[in-house]
Parts: sequence; C-alpha cells; structure tokens
Amino acid sequence: QVQLVESGGGLVQAGGSLRLSCAASGPSFSSYGMGWFRQAPGKEREFVAAIDRRGDRIYYADSVKGRFTISRDNAKNTVYLQMNSLKPEDTATYYCAAHLTYGLRTTGYDYWGQGTQVTVSS
Repeated sequence: QVQLVESGGGLVQAGGSLRLSCAASGPSFSSYGMGWFRQAPGKEREFVAAIDRRGDRIYYADSVKGRFTISRDNAKNTVYLQMNSLKPEDTATYYCAAHLTYGLRTTGYDYWGQGTQVTVSS
C-alpha cells in the first residue's frame, strides 16, 4: 500500500507560481498511475491532472491546461504539479492520488494524500 504526502502549498499572488510535490512511500511507485485533484470550500473535489506509470501520457482538466504541468520522478518516488499563472479561482486544497490500473484516470483512485492548501490572492 502506498502512502502519499503532499507539500509545497502556500499563499501566492495572482499570476504567480507554485510547485507542489507528492512523496510516495511503499513499494513499486512506478506501478501507480498518479493524479492531482483539488477541492475548494463548499465545492466538490475536482480532477486537475493525471500521469501514467512511466510519465509517457498526461491529461489535464480544461481549467488548468496550458498553466499547470504534471510530472513524475520514479527514482525519487515523487510526482509534481507545477502551477503557473495562478488565478484566485485556483484556491483550494490540492490532493495527490494513486491508482493501480494501467493508463490515465480522472476518477477511481485508490490512495490519497492528506492535501496541501493553495491560496491565490487577487
């Protein structure tokens, strides 16, 4: 079973950048497809980005396409979310998640981190 710990959240002005990290512990990190999700106060959790086991395929929500970049380093058991051109509407708690199925997923993840807060001021 993989355990996930997010870091890198914080307060940033609109137009700024943040880089989130998600460190995984447990065996066979490269066996997991990974994703980032976010949840704003009073809203449902939403999909942000996904990356497959080897990092060959990537998928983004339309709301972040062109601004966010997901990547992974299997040697470091870490997945990243580089967030540029941040907007106030990006304010949320960001979660990383893992699944054991092949390919990309926007739902149906098996393991979740505890989340890291991102606040974008206008």
